[in-house]
Amino acid sequence: MAPLTEFARPLVMSGPSGTGKSTLLKRLFDEFPDKFGFSVSHTTRAPRPGEEDGKAYHFVSKEKFEELISQNAFLETAKFSSNYYGTSVQAVKDVMQQGRRCILDIELQGVKQIKANHPELGCVYAFISPPSWGVLASRLKGRGTESDANVKARLEAAYKEIEYAKEKMHDYVIVNDDLDRAYELFKKLALGEENVKSDELPPLDDHEDYVQIEK
Repeated sequence: MAPLTEFARPLVMSGPSGTGKSTLLKRLFDEFPDKFGFSVSHTTRAPRPGEEDGKAYHFVSKEKFEELISQNAFLETAKFSSNYYGTSVQAVKDVMQQGRRCILDIELQGVKQIKANHPELGCVYAFISPPSWGVLASRLKGRGTESDANVKARLEAAYKEIEYAKEKMHDYVIVNDDLDRAYELFKKLALGEENVKSDELPPLDDHEDYVQIEK
């Protein structure tokens, strides 16, 4: 089988909640409605206002999710705040069969699972980074939709994501310090342009001011 072109390789984007991944994706899909396909994940969490089943997520029961796991239907699964999330093999195939580039927005556990178990997909891995811990905490608290406990959990998850990124496990880093600049870099990467220059990951060493991690 011939190697996939850069554009055909699935693009796996990850990063802490609050780094603007959804905003970057919306801009990309608005500008290029026919070039990309979003891998729609399954989840057991309840829909948020305005979310449609089959668009934001496939909303399923815990029992249905576990049934799909037993059928090896998922590329990756993760659990957050007692809810399950997963990307199905079929969701990725559906996008690729349409001739579109498949984009996956997944959690750290999922990135590790795909890297370990599905090298045949030839994925490109992009980490969306906050410019600082202060900016990330401010964005999460400013949403107004998260409880203090959820903000705390998301900051703890962010610490793990950032520490993993520091190990240089991604092909590209995009620092969302300025949305327009970050989008231009994300767009070049998504379009499969040659010689795309990755950002440098910020130090992000002051996490203790925002989240307490047990050693």
